[in-house]
Amino acid sequence: MMQPTILLLREGTDQSQGKAQVISNINACQVIVDIVRTTLGPRGMDKLVVEGSQDRSKVTISNDGATIMKLLDIVHPAAKVLVEIAKSQDAEVGDGTTSVVVLAGELLKEAKTFIDKAFLLKLLLRDLDLLVNCRRRKSRNCKLLLENRKKKNEVCLRNVQLRL
Repeated sequence: MMQPTILLLREGTDQSQGKAQVISNINACQVIVDIVRTTLGPRGMDKLVVEGSQDRSKVTISNDGATIMKLLDIVHPAAKVLVEIAKSQDAEVGDGTTSVVVLAGELLKEAKTFIDKAFLLKLLLRDLDLLVNCRRRKSRNCKLLLENRKKKNEVCLRNVQLRL
């Protein structure tokens, strides 16, 4: 005998699923990426971050992506993942936190275009995993694998469009 699923959510919590939620998560991540992207490079801009209330506020000026990410009070769960990526990069390497966040943001932006075209998320993740594994192996046949996968995905996309 199956018992019903019980979800406990805070009052005012949005409970949404599917394509719209994935797009919403990507948009939240894009906001964070846009904040730190402008700190990159020789012409990178400084950011002024004010913490606290008007009575007791602490002002920080920095163009270091890791510092800015630590100072941001992020509540969106998907956007918090970007902060965790930056922290992991900082802990492992000690540098490149902004680059990692911007790279993740660009991957999400590209994924968003596929999702908008009704591309199956499962296929997108599988192909991305294939690409990462190919790059790790630096295999010469990666190009052939990706070309074959692209043909299969185009057929799948056409089938999805016909269903809609």
